[in-house]
Amino acid sequence: MSKPVVLIAEELSPATVEALGPDFEIRHTTGADRAALLPAIADVDAILVRSATQVDAEAIAAAKNLKVIARAGVGLDNVDVKAATQAGVMVVNAPTSNITSAAELAVGLLLATARNIAPANQSLKGGEWKRSKYTGTELYEKTVGIVGLGRIGALVAQRLVPFGAELIAYDPYVSTARAAQLGVRSVTLDELLVKSDFITVHLPKTPETAGLIGERALTKVKPTVRIINAARGGIVDEHALAMALKEGRVAGAGIDVFASEPCTESPLFEFESVVVTPHLGASTAEAQERAGISVAKSVRLALAGELVPDAVNVKGGAIAEDVRPGVPLAEKLGRIFTALAGGVAAQLDVEVRGEIAAHDVKVLELAALKGVFADVVEEQVSYVNAPVIAADRGVEVRLITNEDSPDYRNVVTVRGVMSDGRTVSISGTLSGPKHVEKIVEVLGHDIEAFPSEHMAFFRYVDRPGVVGTVGRILGEAEINIAGMQVSRDTRGGHALVAMTVDQAIAGAPMESIVEAIGAEWGRTVDLDD
Repeated sequence: MSKPVVLIAEELSPATVEALGPDFEIRHTTGADRAALLPAIADVDAILVRSATQVDAEAIAAAKNLKVIARAGVGLDNVDVKAATQAGVMVVNAPTSNITSAAELAVGLLLATARNIAPANQSLKGGEWKRSKYTGTELYEKTVGIVGLGRIGALVAQRLVPFGAELIAYDPYVSTARAAQLGVRSVTLDELLVKSDFITVHLPKTPETAGLIGERALTKVKPTVRIINAARGGIVDEHALAMALKEGRVAGAGIDVFASEPCTESPLFEFESVVVTPHLGASTAEAQERAGISVAKSVRLALAGELVPDAVNVKGGAIAEDVRPGVPLAEKLGRIFTALAGGVAAQLDVEVRGEIAAHDVKVLELAALKGVFADVVEEQVSYVNAPVIAADRGVEVRLITNEDSPDYRNVVTVRGVMSDGRTVSISGTLSGPKHVEKIVEVLGHDIEAFPSEHMAFFRYVDRPGVVGTVGRILGEAEINIAGMQVSRDTRGGHALVAMTVDQAIAGAPMESIVEAIGAEWGRTVDLDD
């Protein structure tokens, strides 16, 4: 079989290719050259880009085999995520690859503005020795206001603690307790503006944050304040900042990002007290290598049809550590559900009960859907197209969560109502520190079975001799039983056998068991592929 084709459209670190490994055909093109990109992308399975390649609707339409767009970095301004989603193409990035580099640059800009490093450097290289002109200020016992205490803001806080500064932060989505763990006191934005000697911004660019540090905010600050923006252009209003600098209401600034980039002209460039850099937050060798390796791993997972935590167009996003072990279990429950149902449900519920229900468990729904359709459709089922497949088949899907779980710490149930009115269900849990997978319910019967490569289920009227009959038939077929559970609703009522075997049961042995025990039905499940 031919290898999947991965197109590298921009210069990436050698470690990126190494991380992809030998399982792919690697091609290269110049992504910024439109005439070269469109024919090059036509038959590829994945494309890796940085910021110069525009992967827009036209490029996506030209790529008939495309399954993954990988951006070796954080921003996705050059990728049409909506068009990709409509085409069933996964988009991945490397959201944590540059957080250390960005945090360090912010601290560097803060120190540079505090000590007038940039103008002093330029002056000395120009032949001038002006020590008194470039007298600066210490961070010690000063107040640093951090606007946004996410991953980068937290790293900045950690790096500033040893300077002996008082750290305050504004972030309505971070608890006071979490801020305190970082040595930071939570305050309102107005209090931060009034009290800070330095303000450093670490927020995403949204309609709510655009212009947040603007004309109104800059009327509240100390005239000695220095403002740092190494987050996103436009959060700090550049025109308002320039006016505040001109009028002496702000002492200095360190700016790495601009509302419009590339930016080679700005009123901020006129001020000696402003240090500017051309969006260097992610521009370290380490960050670039981490980004390349990260997206290479994501491409491998995506082309294998596996879960990609960094896929930006998959509902569920990053996976909480407590949720992650349940993903393979949910997928197996989905596959077993389809085998038990013998068809596609009209309505499908994925119910998550227990402690993990306090987290975002959307990924468990996606995993269950992937399992439900894995053995139903011809195309490879992924976490991107599984909901589309369900919608195309008219399956109404619901995710139900409840932190109350009386019998198990956590339990996942896949339950479906079939077109004939039958209800089919299967539940599973994880046991112990090793997260051992267990099936704990099938069709309303309480059982305890371990998912295996080869399984079989039979439902019949309870009576003596059935277990022996099943064992005899499988023994004659030289199929070894690894485990068997029998559950019944009432004595003489309906009983269910769930068993694991060492090899697949197919053809005559299965038919013989169903006939010999008078089973209502028998189903096999093979999870070895």
